[in-house]
Amino acid sequence: MNKSLRYIALLAILPLFTAGLATDSLSDAFALKSKGTASSQYGSSTGICGLDLCSNYPGGRAGWEADQANRAAPVAPVEEEHMDETMKEKHMEEAMKMEDAMMEKDAMMEKETEANMGSELRLSRTNVPATIPMHHGYYDGGDVYYIITDSSEPKHAEIITEQQGWKVELAPLLKNTPAEALSKVYLFTNGVEGDGIHGYQNQVFTSTPAQADVYSALTAHVHVMWNEGATPRVLDSEDMIMKAAENNEITLTEINVVLNMPQIVWPEGQMMVKEDKTLTDDTPYGGGQILDIDTEEMNVTFIAHRGWGPDGRTIYYIVTDATPSGPAGMMGVVSSPTSASLIANSAAVDLYQFKNGMTGTGPLGFQPGIAAGAPGDANYSPMWRIFMIGWENPADAQLLETIDDINAYEEADLINIGIARPMDSDHIVNCPFIDPFQ
Repeated sequence: MNKSLRYIALLAILPLFTAGLATDSLSDAFALKSKGTASSQYGSSTGICGLDLCSNYPGGRAGWEADQANRAAPVAPVEEEHMDETMKEKHMEEAMKMEDAMMEKDAMMEKETEANMGSELRLSRTNVPATIPMHHGYYDGGDVYYIITDSSEPKHAEIITEQQGWKVELAPLLKNTPAEALSKVYLFTNGVEGDGIHGYQNQVFTSTPAQADVYSALTAHVHVMWNEGATPRVLDSEDMIMKAAENNEITLTEINVVLNMPQIVWPEGQMMVKEDKTLTDDTPYGGGQILDIDTEEMNVTFIAHRGWGPDGRTIYYIVTDATPSGPAGMMGVVSSPTSASLIANSAAVDLYQFKNGMTGTGPLGFQPGIAAGAPGDANYSPMWRIFMIGWENPADAQLLETIDDINAYEEADLINIGIARPMDSDHIVNCPFIDPFQ
C-alpha cells in the first residue's frame, strides 16, 4: 500500500477510535453512580461533574463547581401532618372571623329593628278562635244553651271533661263563692236518660241573663233523684221540680260543688256575635266575643285572647260576662251584677292590665295583661278582679311578663297600680282560661 492510501485509511479509522473512547468514558461514569458513589464525590475525586465528565464540562471541574454554588438550595418539603394542622388552624381562624362578623351584623340589625319598633309589642296569635262544646238545658220550659268551663272540685271536672271531650279546668277557689253570687241549677242522677251531666235528663236553670239581678254564670247544684215507685218524666222548670218534690216523687240533695256555666242562648236572647269574624292580632275587644253559635252542631266559637300567667307562661282566655254594665256592653258580653259581691272575696283573683306604656295587643291598646293565677295553680279562678298598671314615665316602659316583674317595678316606684272602678263601680270579669288548640 502506498503512502497516500495508508493516510486515507488512517483518517477513516480515527473517528471510530474516538467514538470508542467516548463510549467507554460514559460507561464508567454511569457505572460509578450505580455503585452508590456519594454526590459530594461527583466531579472531585472521580473526575465526573454531575452526569458528565469534567473534561466535557465548560471550564472543567472548576466551572461546574462554580455553577453548583450559584444554584439556590432546594426547599425542604413540608410534612403533611404539619401542613394539615396549619391549614386547620387557618380555616378555624377564618370561620371564627366570619362568625364574629355575622354576630355583629345580627346585633346591628336587632338594634335597628328595635329602633324602628319603638315602644311597641306585637305578640303572635294574639286572638285565635276557640270552639267549645255546648250543652242543652231548660229554664221555665224554654231552651238554654250553655258551656261548662270550670269546676271547684275534681270529680265533676273529670266527669264533664270526659262527657264533652273538652277540658274543664279545676278552680278550687270557686268553692268560696258567696251565695249572692251563685245561681241554682238542678242535676238529675236517675230517671229519663238524656244528655245531662250524669247521663239523664238535661239540667234545669233557675235564672238567665234576662233576670240580670239574680243571674250568675257561677252555679250551685242540687241533685234530683227519682224515688222508687215514682214515674220518671222530663221536668223542664223549677216549678215542676218543686211540685214533684212536694208529691214525694223526687229527693233533692244539695251538693258542695260550684261550676262555671255561662249561658250562650236563653229564651229571651243570646250573647252578641261579632260582625267582623276576621281575626287578626289587632282585632279589638269591642263588638262581641263570639264568632259563631251553632245549636245544630252544639258548639260555640269564642275569641281566645293571649296573655301571661303569673310566671310568664302563655295563657289564653275568653270573656263571657262582666260587671258593671259599661265594660260588659263595650266587650259585648253578658252583664252580671251579682259578680260584684266577689270584689273582696277569695273566689276572685287579680288580673293586671296596662293603661299606658308599650303599645300592644292588650284590651286597652297596651301590652297584654298578667294574671296572678293560671290553670293548674291552687289559686286559679275564672273570676278576675281587675287592676290597672300605669307607668310613671311611659317613655321608660319595658315589657313586664310575670308577677315578680310587677312587684319589682312597683317597689322601684316605676309603676303605679290601682284597682279598676269603671263607672265608679266594682269591676269583676268572668274570663275562663282555656286551651284553644285542644
